[in-house]
Amino acid sequence: MASKESSMSFSRKSYRLTSDAEKSRVTGIVHEKLLNDYLHRIFSSPEHAPTAATSRKPLNFQNLPEHLDQLLHVEDEDEESQGQVEGRLGPSTVVLDHTGGFEGLLLVDDDLLGVIGHSNFGTIRSTTCVYKGKWVYEVLISSQGLMQIGWCTINCRFNQEEGVGDTHNSYAYDGNRVRKWNVTTTNYGKAWAAGDIVSCLIDLDDGTLSFCLNGVSLGTAFENLSRGLGMAYFPAISLSFKESVAFNFGSRPLRYPVAGYRPLQDPPHADLVRAQKLLGCFRAVLSVELDPVEGRLVEKDSSEWQLQGQPTVLLTLAHIFHRFAPLLRKVYLVEAVLMSFLRGVVEAGSPAQAQSVVRQVLDLLWLFMEDYEVQDCLKQLMMSLLRLYRFSPIVPDLGLQIHYLRLTIAILRHEKSRKFLLSNVLFDVLRSVVFFYIKSPLRVEEAGLQELIPTTWWPHRSGREGKDSKDVKDETAEERVRRRAYERGCQRLKKRIEVVEELQVQILKLLLNNKDDNGGEASRYIFLTKFRKFLQENASGRGNMSMLCPPEYMVCFLHRLISALRYYWDEYKASNPRAAFSEEAYIPPQVFYNGKVDYFDLQRLGGLLSHLRKTLKDDLASKANILIDPLELQAATMDDLDEDEEPAPAAAQVPRTAAVSLMTPRRPLSTSEKVKVRTLSAEQRTREDIEGSHWNEGLLLGRPPEEPEQPLTENSLLEVLDGAVMMYNLSVHQQLGKMVGVSDDVNEYAMALRDTEDKLRRCPKRRNDILAELTKSQKVFSEKLDHLSRRLAWVHATVYSQEKMLDIYWLLRVCLRTVEHSDRTGSLFAFMPEFYLSVAINSYSALKNYFGPVHSMEELPGYEETLTRLAAILAKHFADTRIVGTDIRDSLMQALASYVCYPHSLRAVERIPEEQRVAMVRSLLAPYEQRPWAQTNWILVRLWRGCGFGYRYTRLPHLLKTKPEDANLPSLQKPCPSTLLQQHMAELLREGPDVAPSFLNSVLNQLNWAFSEFIGMIQEIQQAAERLERNFVDSRQLKVCATCFDLSVSLLRVLEMTITLVPDIFLDWARPTSEMLLRRLAQLLNQVLNRVTAERNLFDRVVTLRLPGLESVDHYPILVAVTGILVRLLAHGPASGRERATSVLLADPCFQLSSICYLLGQPEPPAPGTALPAPDRKRFSLQSYTDYISAEELAQVEQMLAHLTAASAQAAAASLPTSEEDLCPICYAHPISAVFQPCGHKSCKACINQHLMNNKDCFFCKATIVSVEDWDKAASASTTTSSAA
Repeated sequence: MASKESSMSFSRKSYRLTSDAEKSRVTGIVHEKLLNDYLHRIFSSPEHAPTAATSRKPLNFQNLPEHLDQLLHVEDEDEESQGQVEGRLGPSTVVLDHTGGFEGLLLVDDDLLGVIGHSNFGTIRSTTCVYKGKWVYEVLISSQGLMQIGWCTINCRFNQEEGVGDTHNSYAYDGNRVRKWNVTTTNYGKAWAAGDIVSCLIDLDDGTLSFCLNGVSLGTAFENLSRGLGMAYFPAISLSFKESVAFNFGSRPLRYPVAGYRPLQDPPHADLVRAQKLLGCFRAVLSVELDPVEGRLVEKDSSEWQLQGQPTVLLTLAHIFHRFAPLLRKVYLVEAVLMSFLRGVVEAGSPAQAQSVVRQVLDLLWLFMEDYEVQDCLKQLMMSLLRLYRFSPIVPDLGLQIHYLRLTIAILRHEKSRKFLLSNVLFDVLRSVVFFYIKSPLRVEEAGLQELIPTTWWPHRSGREGKDSKDVKDETAEERVRRRAYERGCQRLKKRIEVVEELQVQILKLLLNNKDDNGGEASRYIFLTKFRKFLQENASGRGNMSMLCPPEYMVCFLHRLISALRYYWDEYKASNPRAAFSEEAYIPPQVFYNGKVDYFDLQRLGGLLSHLRKTLKDDLASKANILIDPLELQAATMDDLDEDEEPAPAAAQVPRTAAVSLMTPRRPLSTSEKVKVRTLSAEQRTREDIEGSHWNEGLLLGRPPEEPEQPLTENSLLEVLDGAVMMYNLSVHQQLGKMVGVSDDVNEYAMALRDTEDKLRRCPKRRNDILAELTKSQKVFSEKLDHLSRRLAWVHATVYSQEKMLDIYWLLRVCLRTVEHSDRTGSLFAFMPEFYLSVAINSYSALKNYFGPVHSMEELPGYEETLTRLAAILAKHFADTRIVGTDIRDSLMQALASYVCYPHSLRAVERIPEEQRVAMVRSLLAPYEQRPWAQTNWILVRLWRGCGFGYRYTRLPHLLKTKPEDANLPSLQKPCPSTLLQQHMAELLREGPDVAPSFLNSVLNQLNWAFSEFIGMIQEIQQAAERLERNFVDSRQLKVCATCFDLSVSLLRVLEMTITLVPDIFLDWARPTSEMLLRRLAQLLNQVLNRVTAERNLFDRVVTLRLPGLESVDHYPILVAVTGILVRLLAHGPASGRERATSVLLADPCFQLSSICYLLGQPEPPAPGTALPAPDRKRFSLQSYTDYISAEELAQVEQMLAHLTAASAQAAAASLPTSEEDLCPICYAHPISAVFQPCGHKSCKACINQHLMNNKDCFFCKATIVSVEDWDKAASASTTTSSAA
């Protein structure tokens, strides 16, 4: 096809469309009769019946302009141009009044028709008002939040609390709360959703006001409107923060016109008539072909028409577009005329036929119209297409969405149009991701889901890991039939949605095409530039708010992008056997440090990029052959020193991305061999900068020796993949979690329905009033479940389908491989952006928690291997010193803590190499100071739960005992201890002289802190509860209090595990720290017992209050943990160990035997030789929890109590009075037994040993303690006597 640059140009600029005597013979190419017939066929007037050939005026190109003027003449054009219509005041072009008709802060679009709330409750009205007649305007709902839409007078005064409908003479409809407003409010209408269209109608002849939702009338909202002198009504809206809408006052065709009502802005009637006539002429050209040989006209299908360069056809089209082109720049005409024509083409023919016609139309537009005219037309066409797609109602076959997407594909298949739209429209003017979104129907009835899914069903319980699930074998035959019918309906719905998704993927395949580089840059590289800018705006949140991508759109965009990406990845593999399949995809580590890809201000694992380039410049040079430009290092240093300094001169300023030097061979280089490479910004890059060339590696600049030389795929696809990972991190994961709410709602209503049905069965027949209420409730719950189950089917098909699960799983594996490859680079691992680890953690969490019970992660290919690889990453990097960010370190720790909760993932941890397991446990046993010790402690506790004393419960026993109805509130996972990791822990604690003391000292310190904080908080809570005035305890304080209690319990359990695995640490006094650790442990255990077991004490009173938020605070969890430690010390092991533990426990001044008796419900110890009496039911007793404590464990407690009773009696009989002078001046609990050298001060061994764990200065004189020696008063006295003698 000829182009504008060819020797024969067919543009409007070149054609002489007026009469020219010198070229009058141009019509001689076909004989005059054929030309006359052709022109009359093309330019016949539809208003007049065809006349005989002999009676009509001959047509040729000389008199054709005159004929066209007559054909396009409109009678009432002059009246229309004046724009004055009775009943309306204001400009003929109606927009929002952004100069004075608003209240609050609002963001108004450039066309003055879209608005976004940017304050509490902003209000804005239009520039035009009406006082007589019937009028309508439409509002396109972009977000379904709090808004009041309607009409107001100029005298209405609004503020940040009162908007449209809250004052006299203002009226509004609120679809968020489903109400109407005029000072007072009542129920009205239906709930709206994003993508709906509200029509606002006012009849000032009858004084009524009404609304329609998607063309369906909601009924009359208000009557008896105030009318008369000075009363005129403006369209107006009040909307809350971040809510957005778009108005259509008539600048575009109304989507749902109402008979008898006219839009506030009159349509361009004269231009509309002309455009429709010219379109008719254009369609006639496409359906008629000249046959000069036969001298006749041939009727042809428009899809078969071809432009063959015939001058007669070209001149005819030139005359048409000479008048048509200016009209095609107008918004209204593009949507009403051109869009309608193209929609008809798509709906009438096959996709291939539609594509052929659309391609011909676009070729002719670019051929006969000026570039700026075509660009304006295409811009308006795509904006119209996007609005039509976004605001089309959901119908059962999704036919409307399919037609609009097919038309979009047909337009984007045109190379020149696609490149223009990519460069200037899709990401710059439009929120083009709308094309990849399938909106969820809020009203399932209107979406036709009742026909698609006539039978509803819902699971009885959530099937997520960690919660009970009802086995399919337990369902009844009726339930099985319903479930299968429901699943068939879901499959029908899914197949229809898949048609739309495939069309959306085709759009992205067109945008990712890199073979269309004839005469310009390929589409893929234009897309990459726009895509990176899109990611930057959404990552920072500082872009145009109307262009930022909502999370629900981002989810759909991600899935379509992954499908298109994998298609091109595997296509490249097919033609390049040495490349990798998409299943093996990852991001090479050099992408993170060579500066070729801009990661904006996103945090790296090792901190700020400028800091890493300074500290790791030598590693970059040695491992990756990259030299950082010294000017850049100097600029970064100055920025760090003083951010307020004046900017450097333009010549000295360094661009945002790094300047690097490439050293190709891996050997010492001379200066002459260094090749300077300047990294360009995303907008300046070319294809060669991304893909590279024979001397340039492009995005893969600086390949480390660990990476293979053969590239995985095209570099541009690596950048797309990197963007996809970033998209998941930005908002996709949060949205996946949010959509689970529908499933949770189903579970809640299903539980309520079952409870109601149970009550109906138990209700006496004579209580008709109760039966009626229960029946009514049953009906409400059933209807709600029917609605939610159909909506859940939609959510599962669009968000949680098997295909979507595989996409997220693929992304998880990509992140795992990327982390593994980056880890091999050593210190350069610090350059990796944090979001790769975050996506690995979060995508695994999503697969485990969000896609059930329909799909199970265990069914995924390579599931066991993936679990093991993720376990290895978590085990290695949760304490990795190369990672400095607090948030990502916490995320890794929490992920590991969650990982060891479940049997499958815990077994994966046990499958990683032994060296990594031991290193992980060693990191867990590091001292708790200066790191997030609470998470570490949770991990150790979870490795132990199921092995400890009475520690096999899955629900908190005290809740099941006191409030069975609340048993589901604290959800605990089933115990799954790891004996293998416990064994590693025991080996490490025995390994060296310092590991166990430093670890246990930190555990004891944190236990002391946590329990003291807990006691202090419950004192404040008790005081607030005892005040006469009404007091409310802060919920945050209650949460912190419960957390401190849980921390105390978990620390006690870690001590129990340590004593069980390595009792020698406390009982083998040949170790220098054993006695000190045992005394500290005994002291803390006695403190806990005394605080918790005292009669009518503070702890008892707070537990009795049963405050919300303190459900976990009870006697059982903490007393059972203490009992486990005591039993291990006093009822297990050799006799020598038991005696040492007994003596230390009894020697502690806080020891009270009654606290031990409390465990078995006894107020005081029994007499020697007598049996234990039965426990008092009103008192706490371990014997009351036989479901959780075995008979053997109870026997051990009784044995321990008997042993302590006897030992206490013996100690009391043998104890001698001690003078105050002989007591330790620090604790006053033990006799002096140690002297410090060189200062000579004294204390007990327990005090000085505990002090020396953290400090080397003397208690009294602050002198540095060199050594501690045993001190005995009698020996010292005898020595003194002998010296005197």
